[in-house]
Amino acid sequence: MVRILVVDDEVTIQELVRYNLEKSGFEVLVAGDGPTALQRIEKEPPDLIILDLMLPGIDGLEICRRLKSDRATASIPVIILSAKNDELDKVLGLELGADDYVTKPFSPRELLARVKVCLRRLSLPAPLNQGQATIKVGPFLMQVPEYRFYAHGRPVELAPKEFELMRFFLLNVGKVLRRELLLEKIWGYDYIADTRTVDVHVRHLRQKIEPDPGNPFYIETIRLVGYRFREIPS
Repeated sequence: MVRILVVDDEVTIQELVRYNLEKSGFEVLVAGDGPTALQRIEKEPPDLIILDLMLPGIDGLEICRRLKSDRATASIPVIILSAKNDELDKVLGLELGADDYVTKPFSPRELLARVKVCLRRLSLPAPLNQGQATIKVGPFLMQVPEYRFYAHGRPVELAPKEFELMRFFLLNVGKVLRRELLLEKIWGYDYIADTRTVDVHVRHLRQKIEPDPGNPFYIETIRLVGYRFREIPS
């Protein structure tokens, strides 16, 4: 059974989310503060975490940062559920590695849909092993089955979504890729999110592969449309 940890200091929110998740067949754990959440994650690693930001002890952003910087927990999907609806808060949450961001008040049905989409994404690495096992474009080498990526001869560690996004770029060099297409192909056809998710992941990629991330060469922004991975002379 899929296990979901709900981290929120409001008991009414805990119970509302728990009720709707359990009704859909999930096992639900709860935590009301940051330290308890981290203890539960270490003792009983969940398959997905629904995380409030304003928590006693350790706030949600710090929890997210710790989880995504630890190899043992980096792959656990995190959905932030917060009353903080400022665009800056959403961007910061995504930049720290959160997979989605839902604002309060929220629709239990929408939250459940987002949970299911995140869980479906857990099975996405398998298709990556199909097709080309090795992709070589200019100074970039990707060994797909081994989940390894090299830029200019040096290994570069990519998060799962960064790896999938980079693979898609390398397989579509020179093509203009709309943000909506990238959301469909990388995050799932019915992924519920705005295109800022794509922008955040592209920014992370640029920081890892561009000589000058502030003046990117490889990943070109096509204004109001999306991105293009430039053709590189052989």
